[in-house]
Amino acid sequence: MELIKNISTAEQPYLFTRHVHFLNFSRFGGDQPVYINIIRDPVNRFLSNYFFRRFGDWRGEQNHMIRTPSMRQEERYLDINVCILENYPECSNPRLFYIIPYFCGQHPRCREPGEWALERAKLNVNENFLLVGILEELEDVLLLLERFLPHYFKDVLSIYKNPEHRKLGNLTVTVKKTVPSPEAIQILYQRMRYEYEFYYYVKEQFHLLKRKFGLKSHIRKPRPRPEFFIPSPLETEEPMDDEEDDEKWLEDIYKR
Repeated sequence: MELIKNISTAEQPYLFTRHVHFLNFSRFGGDQPVYINIIRDPVNRFLSNYFFRRFGDWRGEQNHMIRTPSMRQEERYLDINVCILENYPECSNPRLFYIIPYFCGQHPRCREPGEWALERAKLNVNENFLLVGILEELEDVLLLLERFLPHYFKDVLSIYKNPEHRKLGNLTVTVKKTVPSPEAIQILYQRMRYEYEFYYYVKEQFHLLKRKFGLKSHIRKPRPRPEFFIPSPLETEEPMDDEEDDEKWLEDIYKR
């Protein structure tokens, strides 16, 4: 209630950016905010977090000591393959079940890897988010954000491409990140199968949205995926012919 009150009474325009599990304001008598989010490939997200916790980024040589001062040396230098293959808690569920809970919401079952949390997360994406983009296509995400929320994101792509911003972005690259063995990667895929089903669902919805607004996809060649994943969405190389008015579509989103 405190969070809802703080956000609902903030002077506009107001953008709140934090790691918050989805909260339905309307259930508590508040006006639902416009939700946006960006997710990334689950294995890449996990690896980035694993090494960032240990070694930080290029913003400071001792940044890792500031972020994880209590981490023991044997833990800091734990080989990623050992962590995965020997099933250390950090490299197994529920720690790997990370993205879905943020979209699933506040219910305790949202923390339990399974179909229930997955389906609830999908439903919230459809009913409560203006846009959920994917980091691998960030420039297209920014273009759509500028289209949907120009008051907040005007010229965002030119800002993103500014050399000074790029220089700052390079400083946040994780230090000492290495790629696990193929065997370890395969195990991660298996443990994160719900995460990947959600990721590819979001990716497919994002591509449909891009088609709707005439954006062409420029997709990197995807890494091989195990058979249990849902098929990749069709490449969206041509704009979609749709008689529905785009502005009416946005109005409907805001009214949810």
